[in-house]
Amino acid sequence: MPMIRVGDIDVHYSIQGEGPWLTLAHPLAGDLSLWAPQMRVLTEHFKVLRYDVRGHGASGASAAPYSLELLARDAATLLDQLGITRTHWIGLSMGGMIAQQLALDRPGLLDRIVLADSTARRPADAAAVWDARIQQARQNGVASIAKGTLERWFTAPFREREAVALAWVSDVIARTSVEGYCGCCAAIARIDLLDRLREIRSPALIMVGEHDHSTPPAMSELMSRHWPGSQYCVIADAAHIGNIEQADDFNDRVMRFLTGPAP
Repeated sequence: MPMIRVGDIDVHYSIQGEGPWLTLAHPLAGDLSLWAPQMRVLTEHFKVLRYDVRGHGASGASAAPYSLELLARDAATLLDQLGITRTHWIGLSMGGMIAQQLALDRPGLLDRIVLADSTARRPADAAAVWDARIQQARQNGVASIAKGTLERWFTAPFREREAVALAWVSDVIARTSVEGYCGCCAAIARIDLLDRLREIRSPALIMVGEHDHSTPPAMSELMSRHWPGSQYCVIADAAHIGNIEQADDFNDRVMRFLTGPAP
């Protein structure tokens, strides 16, 4: 299990494939395994770096709360430690938030960026929502939030027919450390980068599930309007985790963006 020291924690990562660098960043309460449906396609064209965000998977956790700046600094340090000076990036939900902060903090580090089911601005009720989830995780463990999370992440038809996939994802959620979950909740709750997206010069594909109520299509469309030259698309019949629920469509759109002519 490859580990590397990043600041005050050890970060778990995986590298597969050959070609230009491509970094994958998972959602809150996920880990690098959630990219399994993409790996066969991506590793045919890219040298793919996956990593577990602070407090997730096998990476170390520090005491909560965290900030988005800290999570972006973790990513930048990991890339520096591995000698990566330029990389494409696919960020799912929280992973897309990290990408925005990283692109602003380290211009030129990220090449083409895919933001999937992410956001750039906290809703008005964000503090109350995230405080409630933090309290639940601290009182009852992260496993206690798995059922509600799966209901937000996947459409009802998918949940009804894909019991094996749901069990896998539920187990990933349950293994997330309490400090990692609570720390990242705090970072997500304060995101406010929408007005700064126009500063980013990297080409972007902004994707969202048709039925995503966590980070709705209206937000992704708004982000695209603020990001010069970005592309916007909706994944049909998907909620928040389209890379699993509609993997073929997700993979096709990502590959066309990453391997097509320069935007």
